[in-house]
Amino acid sequence: MSNPMKIIEIKRSVFADNNADADKLRAELRSKGVFLLNLMSSPGSGKTSTLIQLINRLKTDLRIAVMEADIDSDVDAVKIHEATGIESIQLHTGGMCHLDADMTRQGLAHLPLQDIDLAILENVGNLVCPAEFDTGSTMNAMILSVPEGHDKPLKYPLMFSICDLVIINKIDVLPYFDFDLDKCREYVLQRNPKATIIPISAKTGEGIETLAQYFINIIKN
Repeated sequence: MSNPMKIIEIKRSVFADNNADADKLRAELRSKGVFLLNLMSSPGSGKTSTLIQLINRLKTDLRIAVMEADIDSDVDAVKIHEATGIESIQLHTGGMCHLDADMTRQGLAHLPLQDIDLAILENVGNLVCPAEFDTGSTMNAMILSVPEGHDKPLKYPLMFSICDLVIINKIDVLPYFDFDLDKCREYVLQRNPKATIIPISAKTGEGIETLAQYFINIIKN
């Protein structure tokens, strides 16, 4: 006897639709010469502080704008604009813990893309949901901070497997935490052998020049 209950694979359908939309958005941005960076991390890892350091180093070489995604408030968007002088807009997710391609497209519609080389999307602070949704970005990057521990790649495999770049932040406090940098590299590369790993300190500026040059080389070449 067949099962009379109709089963709809909603999750797969949602992801499939989003992936198609993300591919379309990526192609549109490529045609406009816009590089979209999707930056992810857990809360408190130093995304905004890292962006301020990075943007101030890059803004003489690249035209940059930032989209700050949060469930509520405009604190980070204001902070970015005041510290760097570049255009920064706030995206409220309406309680959702991630951004998808359509939400990203809505944010981009408020930016002068013809005058932008690098658009940065600071995603919602979360190591799970943002990794599941393709935003249409040119590159996925994430920040892992030293206080979080070097075993995070083992606990959140999807996040580390989709990121082209892993930034290890707060290396200035390495002496005070049980964080093994070599083990962290090993675990990241287990998840993604092609990942680039750059240690930095957003507080002291150590490693920022290396990070900035990484983006200049990719975007300008």
